[in-house]
Amino acid sequence: MKLGGRTAAAIEVLTEVEGRHRPVSESLKDWGVAHRFAGSGDRAVIGNIVYDALRWRASSAWMIGDDAPRSVVLAMLSHRWHLGGDSLAALLAEDTHSPEALSPSESERLAQADLATAPRAVRADVPEWAGGHFERVFGESWIEEGAALALRPPLDMRANRLRSSRDKVVGALAKFGATATAYSPDGLRIAPTSGPGRHPNVQVEPAFVKGAFEIQDEGSQIAALLVGARAGERILDLCAGAGGKSLALASIMSNKGQVIATDSDRARLAPIFERVKRAGAHNIEVREARAPLEDLSGRMDAVVIDAPCTGSGIWRRRPDSKWRLTERALGNRVGEQKALLADAVRYVKPGGRIVYITCSLLPEEDADQVTAFLAANSDFHAVSFADALHAAGTGAPLEKAALDTGNGIVLSPARTGTDGFFISVLRRA
Repeated sequence: MKLGGRTAAAIEVLTEVEGRHRPVSESLKDWGVAHRFAGSGDRAVIGNIVYDALRWRASSAWMIGDDAPRSVVLAMLSHRWHLGGDSLAALLAEDTHSPEALSPSESERLAQADLATAPRAVRADVPEWAGGHFERVFGESWIEEGAALALRPPLDMRANRLRSSRDKVVGALAKFGATATAYSPDGLRIAPTSGPGRHPNVQVEPAFVKGAFEIQDEGSQIAALLVGARAGERILDLCAGAGGKSLALASIMSNKGQVIATDSDRARLAPIFERVKRAGAHNIEVREARAPLEDLSGRMDAVVIDAPCTGSGIWRRRPDSKWRLTERALGNRVGEQKALLADAVRYVKPGGRIVYITCSLLPEEDADQVTAFLAANSDFHAVSFADALHAAGTGAPLEKAALDTGNGIVLSPARTGTDGFFISVLRRA
């Protein structure tokens, strides 16, 4: 397929995503099944066009003056893929399967558009209602923070200390340009792609199959480090999901002590069993969804809450969720998080800690939750950022880059080059 046909396919997929309110991953998968003539390279480029159009939907629509899928896709290709003017027209003219090319008036509008004059939410490429929430956290820099959330993400990995070391994994993935990350001592990174490029499928590499590394954003790795886990401790991962942080904790603890992983969602928990086996994590006990936990009351050194949230911190990876999110959905998540924090208290032993984590940058899910929790639980206090870093064994560069809210820290693409995370360590007296 040529760019014209791929562009037409992307417009078709985006039309379905927006018209039927479907996750983009499902729509892309269904399109591939229905169009088996398209090779893996075609599907990769189509996916890139769709995801990029969603990342920059607000700014693309503003520049061309229309938010229809065709307009957004062509404006994105023109402005973000630098195929403006005659270049895009020529590429589309090569293929009879191309969508309708830009009209002279559309081309002129794109050429004259100046994003510096656009509304602030457009420059940030975030939903208009979310602007005020971002501003509460980041102040005047919230536009830059939103714009950074619209960029393509890198491919981050975590070397598994139980099987290998970061240096060895860097060597194994050197052909892909993997390098050490800035803050996590176990992190590796392959830089973001551009245009039609795609990341390598590292999950077919021998090092992955042997459990030498896991795919995990550096921000998630930092969150696991800030748990301050020590060999011999007992830690409850209350919202373990597929087990990313449980595996990181087992690695940090050198398989000594115990990590109890559970989740209320059976489907989310299902992948953990195979991952535990591959990683060689012998100190992880998986409790089935909704299994009784009464025997753990008052016995945990730490309870990790990787709380269900809006996911605003991972909009780089799931840009379709950015435009589906509503303030009502935010309110629902806040209620779930409050309940999880209240439930966690009963498992923490004296002197133990709750580590509250979200992949959100909205204050209602982050600092506001911790403030309310501390007001209701006078026997807990927020551990200072410096003390949490010291316990984690990570250094000063992160302290300078991350945002300290006073009762937690904020990581973001603009500040730390990671996904967006909030992490708060709450210690019991």
